[in-house]
Amino acid sequence: MNDQKIRRPRQADIATLAGVSVSTVSRVLANEPGISESVRRQILKVAAENGYPVKPASEAVAGGLALIASDGVTGTLSVFYEAIVDGLRAGAAEAGMPFEVRLVREDRTTPDAVRDYMQTAGAEGLFLVGIDPNEMLRDWLQASMTPTVLVNGTDPRMQFDGVSPANFFGAYEATSRLIKAGHRRILHLSGSHRHTIRERVRGFEAAIAAVPGAEGRLLSLALQGSASREAHERTAEALAENAGFTAAFCMNDFIAVGVLEAVTEAGLRVPEDFAIVGFDDLPCALMTNPALSTMRVDRAALGREAVSLMLSRFRNRTASARHICQAVVPIPGGTVPNA
Repeated sequence: MNDQKIRRPRQADIATLAGVSVSTVSRVLANEPGISESVRRQILKVAAENGYPVKPASEAVAGGLALIASDGVTGTLSVFYEAIVDGLRAGAAEAGMPFEVRLVREDRTTPDAVRDYMQTAGAEGLFLVGIDPNEMLRDWLQASMTPTVLVNGTDPRMQFDGVSPANFFGAYEATSRLIKAGHRRILHLSGSHRHTIRERVRGFEAAIAAVPGAEGRLLSLALQGSASREAHERTAEALAENAGFTAAFCMNDFIAVGVLEAVTEAGLRVPEDFAIVGFDDLPCALMTNPALSTMRVDRAALGREAVSLMLSRFRNRTASARHICQAVVPIPGGTVPNA
C-alpha cells in the first residue's frame, strides 16, 4: 500500500504545462491586468485540470483598450475628452477591468494598426472614443467579433454598441431657447464629418421647421485651424451681408466664443441685439463676458456607461447592439435673455 501523499502542483508545473513563464502564471492567478484573455483562459484551464486552486472565473474581467481621436490641429487630447477618459478609468477600476488608453489619429485606425494596439495592450474589448470606424475597420471588427463600444459616437447601422449625448434633442432644445427669446432668423455654425454632429444639425433644422416664419441658415466650418477664429471670420462675413440674423446656435462652446467676439466687434449688444447658445459646457463657457448660455454634456457619465456596455458585451457576444443616450441639460448664461 502506497501512503505517499499526492503533491499539489506548483506554479512552475502550471507554467510548464501551459507553455508560459512562471511570472505569467503568477500574474494570472493573482488576477493582475496586462495578460491577453486567451492566455489567461489557457492558464486557468490548466490550473483547474491539475488541481491548483484558482479564484472563480467570474472575478476575472477581460481587458479594454480605448483609442481616442487626437485633436486634429494640435495632435493632443481635446479638452472635451478629458472627462470622458476620467469616466472610462473610473468605470474600469470599479469593474476590475484592465484598461489602457492610446491617443491616435483617426486616419490611422486601420485593422492592422488596431490589432497591434490591442495585442500590445493585452486587450479583448475596444473603445473607440470620438472615432467613427471606416469600412475596413468595421468589417474587421465584425469578422473578428471584437467587442466594440463607440464612445461619444453613434452607428447609423446599429451594428456596434455606443453611448453619446442626446445630440438631436440637445440641439432642438438649444435652438428652442433662442426661439422662445423671440428670435426667428437664427444661424447655426457647425462643421464635422461625425454622425454625432450631423444629429445636432438635424435637431437645429427640426426646431426651426416647428415654428412658422422661423428661418435657419447653416454656416459650414472647415475646422482646419482654430475653431474660434474661423467662427469669428464666418460670423463677421454673415453680419456684413446684412442678412438680419439675430441669433446663433453653435456646434460647441469654442465656436460660440468666436461668434461672441465677432458680434461684439460689430457693435452689437449681447444678448439684447444678438443671442448665442453653445454646446458641451466646456470650461471656456465661463471665461467669456458675458458667460455663455450652453448645453451641458455629462462627459464622465459617457465613460462610465461605455464600460457598462462593454461588460454586457463580454457576457453576451452575439446580443443585438445597444445605444445609450445621455440627456443634455440647458445651462443659463448671459448670451440669451432669461435662459
